[in-house]
Amino acid sequence: MRSIGEMARDSGLGVSALRFYDRAGVLVPARVDPVSGYRWYAPGQLDEARLLARLRRAGMPLADVRLVLAGWSGADSDLVRGLLQAHLRRLEQGLADARSEFSALRALLDHRENPMTTSSVTGTGPVRLSVPAPELAAALDAVRFAAGTDPELPVLGGVLFDVEDDVLHVVATDRYRMAVARTGTTGHGGPRAQVVVPAPLADAMRALLSGDGDGAEPVRLAVDGDRVTLETGDRQAAGQRLAYDFPDYRRLVRLPSGRRALVEVPAFRKALETGPVRAGEVREQGGAGQVLSVLRVADDGTVIVCADGDDDPGNVAVDRGFLLDALAAGARDRLVLEFGAPTAPLAVRRTDDEDAFSLLMPVRLEA
Repeated sequence: MRSIGEMARDSGLGVSALRFYDRAGVLVPARVDPVSGYRWYAPGQLDEARLLARLRRAGMPLADVRLVLAGWSGADSDLVRGLLQAHLRRLEQGLADARSEFSALRALLDHRENPMTTSSVTGTGPVRLSVPAPELAAALDAVRFAAGTDPELPVLGGVLFDVEDDVLHVVATDRYRMAVARTGTTGHGGPRAQVVVPAPLADAMRALLSGDGDGAEPVRLAVDGDRVTLETGDRQAAGQRLAYDFPDYRRLVRLPSGRRALVEVPAFRKALETGPVRAGEVREQGGAGQVLSVLRVADDGTVIVCADGDDDPGNVAVDRGFLLDALAAGARDRLVLEFGAPTAPLAVRRTDDEDAFSLLMPVRLEA
C-alpha cells in the first residue's frame, strides 16, 4: 500500500489533486483510515494514477477522464481510442483558433506601429535629473528581485525608470510578481519619460550607490539617446538601455481593495520556512516544481499558513520563494499583506510608504 504522499511522488499528481479526484470519485483510495481519514492506495492504482496525470496534463475534461479510466483495462479499446481522438481534435481546433487570433493581433500591432517605430524612451530630448542616493538605492533594493530572466521576454529582464514631474518610479516584473518603488527627483521639468535599464546596469548603479561617501549629495541620472548614465562625484555607471517598451504597469497595479493584515516579518518568515507547503506546477522544462504556501487571514486578523488539506475557499496560494523575496525586499520588521479574491494578486506593502510594494500572482491549487 502507498500513502497519499508516496502516491503523489510516484504518480506526478499532487496531494491536493489526489484528494480532489477521490472526492470526485475518479481515483478512490483502496483504504481510508476510519479514525484519521488518511488515504492508502493499492499497488495496482499507481498505473491508474499515472494515466490520470497524463490525461490531466493533456487538459482532458473530467467527464471524459472518467470514461477513459473506466474503459482502459477493458478488452474493447474502441471507446478509449475514440475519446482520445476526440480530445485531440478539440486541442487541434483550439490551437488553430488561437493561431488565427494571434495572427489578427500581430496585424493590429503592425498597423499601430507603422510607419513610425515606437521608441523605448517616452518623451522628447535628453533626460537629466538628480536623485537622493539613499532613496534611489532603497528603490532599487525594493524592486530588483522581481526582474525577469526569461530570454523569450528580454524587456522584462530590466528595471523601468519612469520619471514624471518630480517623481521617479522604479519598476520590475517577471509576470509572476511585480515590485514598484518611488523616489523624489529634481531638475527634470520635462514630459514623462521612461527607459528600461538592463538588470546588469541596474546592479552596477546599485553598486555605485554603495561606494564611499555619506550619500548626502544627490546622484545624477541622464538618458541621452540609447545611453543611460548614473554619476556620483567622479564615478559613473553607464550603458545601453534596452530597446523595448515596458508594459503599462499602472494598469497592472489597479487592484480592488482587499483585506489587510499586519505581519511581524521575522515570525512570519519563520512560519513560512518551517510551515506546510504544497507542490505547484513546473514552469520550465527540466526545472523543479513550485513550492507553494497557502495563506488565509483569520477572523482575528492574523495570517495563517494553512496545513495540507485545508481547502477553505478564501485561501490564497503563492510561490513561497517569491513571498520570502518580497518580505526581504520590503526591508521592514512589519509589513502589510493585502488579500483580495483568491484569484487576485497578493500585495506586500510597507506601513510607512504606500508607494513601495510588491505584487505576487496567486497560484491555482490543483483540483
